[in-house]
Amino acid sequence: MFHQVPQPLHYAEALLQRFAGLARTASGEALLGGLVEAAAQLSDCGLSQLYLLDDTHTRLTLSAEWQDGVLQPRAGASLSSDYDGEQLLQYCLCQNQVLSLDELDGNLHQIGFLPEASEPWRSLLCLPLLDEQKRVNGLLLLASQPPRDLLGFAGSLGHLGSFVIAQLHLLQRLRTPRSEQPTLYSSVPCASGYGLIGDSAPMRELYQMIGKVLHNPVSVLLAGETGTGKELVARAIHDCGLRRSKAFVVQNCASLPENLLESELFGYRKGAFTGADRDHQGLFDAANGGTLFLDEIGDMPLSLQAKLLRVLQEGEVRPLGSTATHKVDVRIVAATHHNLRNLVEEGRFREDLFYRLAQFPIELPPLREREQDILTLARHFADKASAFLQRDPCRWADRTLDHLAGYAFPGNVRELKGLVERAVLLCEGGELLPEHFNLRQDSNPDDNGMNLRERMERVERSLLLDCLRKNRGNQTNAASELGLPRRTLLYRMQRLNISPADV
Repeated sequence: MFHQVPQPLHYAEALLQRFAGLARTASGEALLGGLVEAAAQLSDCGLSQLYLLDDTHTRLTLSAEWQDGVLQPRAGASLSSDYDGEQLLQYCLCQNQVLSLDELDGNLHQIGFLPEASEPWRSLLCLPLLDEQKRVNGLLLLASQPPRDLLGFAGSLGHLGSFVIAQLHLLQRLRTPRSEQPTLYSSVPCASGYGLIGDSAPMRELYQMIGKVLHNPVSVLLAGETGTGKELVARAIHDCGLRRSKAFVVQNCASLPENLLESELFGYRKGAFTGADRDHQGLFDAANGGTLFLDEIGDMPLSLQAKLLRVLQEGEVRPLGSTATHKVDVRIVAATHHNLRNLVEEGRFREDLFYRLAQFPIELPPLREREQDILTLARHFADKASAFLQRDPCRWADRTLDHLAGYAFPGNVRELKGLVERAVLLCEGGELLPEHFNLRQDSNPDDNGMNLRERMERVERSLLLDCLRKNRGNQTNAASELGLPRRTLLYRMQRLNISPADV
């Protein structure tokens, strides 16, 4: 580690002293300032900067700067998650690679992030700082005015920077008063940071899960009931992540027959089949460098699952009618409302593909578990509908809000959106009333005058309807979820007067 630095023994002693001094520091700000001071003095550089990522990995902020022997005031500006404006920082952060430039040229390199100085900066070293899971938390940057080889300092200063980040996180966990913690490291991401709406506890947990995968190239499996917003979450992962400047391609695996789905995903060559009169680019090629969102992955045929597995394992695609493969760089985000583990046990989904897709599973909460978000969402949808119709925003009667708050919303956010848009269309007096909302009566039954058997049948009917709606009327899947033979489910549907039109 020290063979490329001048006076290795003296450097190692000075480095140990810095470690000991920083270990005794009890202030987060002092830790950050101490790191940039130590890095500049150990490397004998005129400039040292520390950039840190926030918890959602969507902002990179200059958190500490040491220049010409003085700790500079902390900058408030930050860079967005793709860092397109600063290619050197982008390379180091996104590729997780040390960057060392002995001859820094302002005509060739974008160096707008470097402060002005009496003489131009000639050499640069940029180090990614890693946590215990080897994930990048920030960057430590050194710059020198005389041309120098700074690469020899990379290993030792990288360890020093990672140590300081770990100490900073430890201090934050030990401190109970929130006012003493830097706002940059808030444990809860901004509720609106991903374009999603909701401030309930389940949504905050969802935001934290999204933040973990933005800058990690793992496959993501989104699970949840129909209407919970799986495509919105997939788009948030793409739009706030490293691939935001590339394509986001969507394909519903249940909307096309097997042969057509295969040609859409992998493409084909001219003459591959009757009617193939030209080469056709598949969705994997269209999404190259970006994200491919495969909705309803549980409905993908088994034969296509094997081909998808090869793409995930090898990063290769072979179009129909071709004997050659070619590389693609695509991030897969899959979604399903099925229980894929059950499908694996039934032999309807490949186990190896399941584990490939579920590297990072995220469960989306149903709307009934987000009660405090219902009214926020309802107002949002009403304002959007009013703006679309070029009307003034509608007022909400108090009894209307109470009416909505007491409904279970088996169709989740999609059902709420449709109900609110219909209500805005029906509203003529400028005030939304309960009669404008067509809520299903079985969700709020009037039990007065009903005996025990009638009440039990009402509960059972509501349960069966919710399960059938969740499975889009698929009786086999609903029976499997309820743990019933399909014949028993059909019998109970007939006894409880449930028809396909009710689903």
